Amino acid sequence: MTRPEVVVTGLGATTPLGGDVASTWDAMLAGRSGVTPLTQEWAAQLPVRIAAQLMVDPGDVLDRVKLRRLDRSEATALIAAHQAWADAGLAESGLDLERLAVSVGSGIGGAQTLLAQDDILEASGPRRVSPHTVPMLMPNGPAAWVGLELGAKAGVHCVASACATGAEAISLGLDIIRSGRADVVVAGGTEAVIHPLPIAGFASMRAMSTRNEEPERASRPWDKGRDGFVLGEGAAVVILERADHAAARGARIYARLAGAGITSDGYDIVQPHPQGAGFVRAVQKALDDAGVSGADIVHVNAHATSTPVGDMAEVSGLRLVLGDHPVLTATKSMTGHLLGAAGALESIATILAIHEGVVPPTINLDDPEDGLLDVVTNKPRHMEIPAALNNSFGFGGHNVALIFTRHS
Repeated sequence: MTRPEVVVTGLGATTPLGGDVASTWDAMLAGRSGVTPLTQEWAAQLPVRIAAQLMVDPGDVLDRVKLRRLDRSEATALIAAHQAWADAGLAESGLDLERLAVSVGSGIGGAQTLLAQDDILEASGPRRVSPHTVPMLMPNGPAAWVGLELGAKAGVHCVASACATGAEAISLGLDIIRSGRADVVVAGGTEAVIHPLPIAGFASMRAMSTRNEEPERASRPWDKGRDGFVLGEGAAVVILERADHAAARGARIYARLAGAGITSDGYDIVQPHPQGAGFVRAVQKALDDAGVSGADIVHVNAHATSTPVGDMAEVSGLRLVLGDHPVLTATKSMTGHLLGAAGALESIATILAIHEGVVPPTINLDDPEDGLLDVVTNKPRHMEIPAALNNSFGFGGHNVALIFTRHS
């Protein structure tokens, strides 16, 4: 039986670079950083006092009464999903909602709600705890709200695989359409945990940059002076659609989601496999699934978080499985690390690179590591991209590789 072709027909995002996809993409091409100082009073005590905060606050987009029922991660997911839905032109399409599914994940979920309501419990007692607490903190909350607002009836799914979440949610969407269960899947990731406890926890692991005096220069993948990632927040969502369904309604098609590969390291809860064996297998599985070879992949939006160990391990694996030819970029240099939303946002950057024929630069790469592949720096590079790869890895040994191709 021939598998259905799956295409991308809608994009939505709210990020540290902009309140939508267009502004985020413009900022990426301009090489702007979304990392700023944390000016909140609670940040003064922390060793890390920088983060990539949302450019547009959800309160400027959603009704404030509605916001009281939503965790910040849920609000950002709704904003991105509604943008993607509108971009795909599905509102007036007459879509059978029993053929619509949702796959939206979060790496940490409603942590801000949990911590805030615990503070209320401790200070004022149980009667003051919000009746909306559980729906706000539950990990499936973002996916559930997206499904409710769009009326999805083919299944609502929440993936949670740390920093690989957004990419795995998109991979699940691919599987759902290929299985025949849905014609359209709203897929992506969300995260909003810029809060003293997660920051303190990551800082205790020495995983985060402490370049507090130069926030816009702190996220520096592949630079010899890198000292850890920068925490970001936001959401990114894509509309995946069966190609013949999209063609029948005359939809604009950005790219084709050609294949996906998922593996696990079986090695350590936070450290990646030292030889990147799991990651290499994921990329090879994605190549096989897409029916392309390593030579066909001309561009990679790398996971590249700006950690001392992880960045070059990824490069070594890419060289092994693809060769020396791919052109790399690391958009986390501008957005920071959106954890569960990272893979979805970087998928959008990969999709737009294919659609528009331009790769955004990696910023802050002043002193590149030896043995690095060709990385776009300083300014965007215009090039034909028939096929591109997006990588995502997460604590727990999760590896996800997505391959997008130009739609003919």
